[in-house]
Amino acid sequence: MSLATLRRQHDTSADTVYTLPVLPSQRQHRPFEDALAASGLYPLRATGIEVLQVNLGKLCYMTCAHCHVEAGPTRREIMTRETAEACLAALACTDIPVLDLTGGAPEMNPHFRWLVQEARRLDRHVIDRCNLTILRAPGYTDLPEFLAAQRVEIVASLPCYLEENVDAQRGNRAFKRSIEVLQQLNVRGYGVPGSGLELTLVYNPVGTALPPRQADLEQAYRRELAARYGIVFNRLIAITNMPIGRFLDHLCETGEYDRYMERLIEAYNPAAAAGVMCRTTLSVDWEGRLYDCDFNQMLGVTMRRGLPQNIREFDAQAIARRSIATGQHCYGCTAGAGSGCRGAIRDGQSQAS
Repeated sequence: MSLATLRRQHDTSADTVYTLPVLPSQRQHRPFEDALAASGLYPLRATGIEVLQVNLGKLCYMTCAHCHVEAGPTRREIMTRETAEACLAALACTDIPVLDLTGGAPEMNPHFRWLVQEARRLDRHVIDRCNLTILRAPGYTDLPEFLAAQRVEIVASLPCYLEENVDAQRGNRAFKRSIEVLQQLNVRGYGVPGSGLELTLVYNPVGTALPPRQADLEQAYRRELAARYGIVFNRLIAITNMPIGRFLDHLCETGEYDRYMERLIEAYNPAAAAGVMCRTTLSVDWEGRLYDCDFNQMLGVTMRRGLPQNIREFDAQAIARRSIATGQHCYGCTAGAGSGCRGAIRDGQSQAS
């Protein structure tokens, strides 16, 4: 069995410490909960629900080397219309302002357009986490017009502004196709100042390095993409490679797991830990199960016992101030400037604990 597909047998009591699969070469790393306790943050608690992040399935047009979801064209996990309706019901009975759609390629879910339209009717801000190349695939080439008409924010993965680095992660010609789509999005107003159509680019490192300072990286992307391709965008976010999914496979196969974990642990930042996305986000998987974050979802770490476990049991009051399940992988979100689905948490903050 692939290390990336291992799932822990775990008790979901309030004091459970969750860990990654135990590897033969693994040293005894400092438990993440010890780092939280030293920072005065244990147990980590939610502060509300500002984002409902919904994974519409693991079907994807690509098979990226760093994908923590292990998505690809052969995956068949797809959210049904009934489960999507339950997600909308949760939005309708609350004031959660943001619906964040992810996957796989969320656009490949047959109910994607309907779900976007219904969420916009509820006056919610909708985010589409897009791999860009899907917008060139047969059956999806009209999506830029649809997304623009619905005023959907596009959060687009572009791991680097250099062709060789992107293709190494995402496959041959991925970079050229991504650039073509970004140019098309610009033509439709995405990323153009004053248009109101938000285009956010996502950087993640190639290999085991931590992201550089997000603000500096954004300046480099702006300069290089404008000069080379005439592309503009609203913002760039930097996300650390999480030690789960295909990236965990890579770390284990290359013998880099321990070294990478030590790098994350040494860079633990209490300021970043205080702002992690799980404190304001609720994650929903393709079957409606609830998780504290997308990364816990991919590891099968459910919310703690006594809390609603499915979107059909949604109870905003019970969930809003919940105790969050944490584990060693959480060092990925708290290293250096921190990392989450909205990028760096404390860009420019000290990396020392």
